[in-house]
Amino acid sequence: MPTQVGSPAPAFKAQAYFSQDDSFKQVGLEDYKGKWLCFWFFPMAFSSVCPTEVVGFDRACDEFKKRGCELLACSCDSYLVHKAWCQSNAELAALKYPLLSDMTKRITMDYGLLLPEKGLALRGTFLIDPDAVIRHTSVNDLPIGRSVDEVLRLLGAIQSGQPCPCNWQKGQAGCT
Repeated sequence: MPTQVGSPAPAFKAQAYFSQDDSFKQVGLEDYKGKWLCFWFFPMAFSSVCPTEVVGFDRACDEFKKRGCELLACSCDSYLVHKAWCQSNAELAALKYPLLSDMTKRITMDYGLLLPEKGLALRGTFLIDPDAVIRHTSVNDLPIGRSVDEVLRLLGAIQSGQPCPCNWQKGQAGCT
């Protein structure tokens, strides 16, 4: 069954690179049990759009954490490619969140984002609640970067627990 809002998030476990302390560690969905998770996929390291998103999420990492939400990025690159990419780009050298390696492409397939003919993930974003249920999903085409501000807006809307009107912003009243 494809991933969809309201369904359990597919479980995963894979090697991740933590650039802040230059380490590798197995990371799985169960590590985020009881927490909100913004799990997002990017096509590949060393491209033109991907580093802008990685840096954009990193700059907003403290805001996500303030809202009780962890960040986890994933691509089909190896964890060694993630390390080389972070070491080659000063803006990626001390990311506050891990880069998950999906070399088998299993996670990318399970989340419905694999472009098999290219061996890449589409730019998918999943907001997963503390019970590991998908509460939001969006997918961008390869050349289109996402808006971190919009992901934060959606997280706030979901966490408000109320219906929220078009263009709702955190701090505004929702519909009742």
